[in-house]
Amino acid sequence: MSASGTAPYDLIVIGAGPGGYISAIRAAQLGLRTAIVERGPLGGVCLNVGCIPSKALLKNAEVVRHLSHASRWGITITGFNADYGLGVDRSRQVVSRLVKGVEFLMRKNKIDVIRGMARIASAGRVTVDTTTYATKDILIATGARPRVLPTMPFDGERILNSWQAVENREQPGRLVIVGGGAIGCEIATVMRAYGSEVTILEAMPHLLPREDEKVSQTLERSFSRQGITHHLGVTVDRATNLGNHVEVAYTKDGKTHVIEADRCLVAVSVQPNTENLGLDEAGVVLERGYVKVDERMATNVPGIWAIGDVTTTPYALAHVASAEGVLAAEAIAGRETRPIRYQDVPRPTFCFPQVASVGLTEKQARDAGHDVKIGEVPYAASGKSLANDETDGFVKLVIDAKFGEILGAHIVGAEATELLAQVAPFRTLEGTTHELGDLIVAHPTLSELVKEAALAAEGHALGV
Repeated sequence: MSASGTAPYDLIVIGAGPGGYISAIRAAQLGLRTAIVERGPLGGVCLNVGCIPSKALLKNAEVVRHLSHASRWGITITGFNADYGLGVDRSRQVVSRLVKGVEFLMRKNKIDVIRGMARIASAGRVTVDTTTYATKDILIATGARPRVLPTMPFDGERILNSWQAVENREQPGRLVIVGGGAIGCEIATVMRAYGSEVTILEAMPHLLPREDEKVSQTLERSFSRQGITHHLGVTVDRATNLGNHVEVAYTKDGKTHVIEADRCLVAVSVQPNTENLGLDEAGVVLERGYVKVDERMATNVPGIWAIGDVTTTPYALAHVASAEGVLAAEAIAGRETRPIRYQDVPRPTFCFPQVASVGLTEKQARDAGHDVKIGEVPYAASGKSLANDETDGFVKLVIDAKFGEILGAHIVGAEATELLAQVAPFRTLEGTTHELGDLIVAHPTLSELVKEAALAAEGHALGV
């Protein structure tokens, strides 16, 4: 019996983010008596200060962008006011609605929600504040948080992390973003649409450095046209709050430069939430601070499992955590499971233009020894793109020349994150350009670009 007087649980999930709450739901569906422990709002980083509020702000930015260019559409607007604070308010309303939705799902699936700080007392025992609960299995889903750099300490006023940035209602006139990854590029898109002066400082040679190089170059050109300044291949030395502004110093080619701004967003990396969980006492092995798991999401300690950003698995993405949560729940329930194919994970970035990819880049494919051919088609070839007045970008397929297998897909342009869903299943099922090219796709749609790229790889593009 647990200290609370109730029967022992089959599973206690620690953390109610998109990995934790999805895992709890799947476990309950499989008949396990399940509880979930959370110290803050349900939904974790994704729903509260990550994916959802940032996408709501990006939609606001899209509307502002359209209104700013209304004359292109034959519409005359005599001035309009884009209130960034009200945009943030709308994003918080979206968050609130989704958090309530998760609370409903917990009740619907008869999952006990335990509020407080959890600690693993031992295998099979979880202490929340002062109460200890017995359970057969424990699932760690505590996620990660923005990493604090000693030269750029967050103060919540001038030097912000991404969580603070999406909740701050005050629009900065000048913003420096340290880090040109997904978070940096998305926040840059939002702030520039509202008129802020934005500068991105990135250590690597390109923005979104993990993407196909041509994709990154296309994004960089678009950012330049939008007025987003970016300095690449730099070392950021410090960010200093000077009271009424922040000063950011960086080094490039041996020369030090200083930028003054109203705010600095530090978006470089995250650190796993493994402190004070009792992992050392329980004997759970960590690797570089992350919980080490096998292909079933099990740790080295029987009965203790882990998923999501807190683990050593390769992608810190909400949809990956959810997939791992389902896998772990099914493994705990004794179901036969299949390992997650991380090479088939879709990778979206919701900046403008959007970027989405799956599988190998062209360079990775060639480095792996594949005989590669490329199928590529520009957005400007699409009638729907022209009608939408959104012609920046392209669809690029990386193909095994011998078998026609789709090794990777890379899209930059309008609705790229949605278009990727058309090609991703072919990658997962080891489909070929012949099958993808044989699809009959509705006209006129952006989806035709994917089919056309497959035909281009075979040397018989038809035009869209």
